[in-house]
Amino acid sequence: MSKKVVLITGASSGIGLTTAKMLLKDGYTVYCAARRTELMESLKEDGGHTVFLDLNDDASIKSCVDSVLKAEGHVDILINNAGYATGGSLEDTSIEEAKRQFEVNVFGLIRITQLCLPSMREQKSGLIINISSMAGLFSSPFLGWYHAAKYSVEALSDSLRNEVKSFGIKVAIIEPGLIKTNWGVIAGNVIEKNSGSTAYKDNALLYSDFYKRNYNENAKVSNPSVISKAIYKAIKARNPKSRYRTGKYSHSFVFLKRILPDWLFDFCTDRLIKYFG
Repeated sequence: MSKKVVLITGASSGIGLTTAKMLLKDGYTVYCAARRTELMESLKEDGGHTVFLDLNDDASIKSCVDSVLKAEGHVDILINNAGYATGGSLEDTSIEEAKRQFEVNVFGLIRITQLCLPSMREQKSGLIINISSMAGLFSSPFLGWYHAAKYSVEALSDSLRNEVKSFGIKVAIIEPGLIKTNWGVIAGNVIEKNSGSTAYKDNALLYSDFYKRNYNENAKVSNPSVISKAIYKAIKARNPKSRYRTGKYSHSFVFLKRILPDWLFDFCTDRLIKYFG
């Protein structure tokens, strides 16, 4: 296992950075891909290989995978971690912005997977780990396009898992809850930018404030290492589970969505935002 080749996207910060460091420490050959390569110097110092990757650019995706295949000849483990959240009401968010959300979080994820699959099929083994979210299992206001993208990751991963199993390739989904990253600050800022001065401003600002308070690096939520450990568990498993859900509130939110009627779940969501916002 220690010599297996890993390609991880979104490795410049948060979950990606923590996971890359964990795998490098364990002796894996790790290719760390991201747009902000200047933020991955510590990974290079740890023995990682840094690669530029823009999931919104097909040429960049192909160049990234080609560089790994040229150097190693194959990819054993692909961790599709890169992604972001666009925010704002559906009325206020432009279709161009929504398309970019899907280009990065869905189409980019599948495109890099397509390019890694031939080498996995040839060696009759491989593992693809897609970082989804608890947001792929329920929806909330002002993150509609993000939820839609994560729902897509869930559905596509299920299809992929069944398509590639005859080639000895495994597919696992990681579904994080609230994690200490800048994700919420970025999402909150975009919600404020798109809907903070429109007809939706009152509720939009409540949600924006909630995400900024509860997803930042100082919030009392789960550390990225919690997700890295789930990824590591999937990598080490002989037969990884199809889903690993972990992180603060990841189980409780999903449980409530399953047992409550929609109107009551919506009511509870509003109360939560107003209480913790």
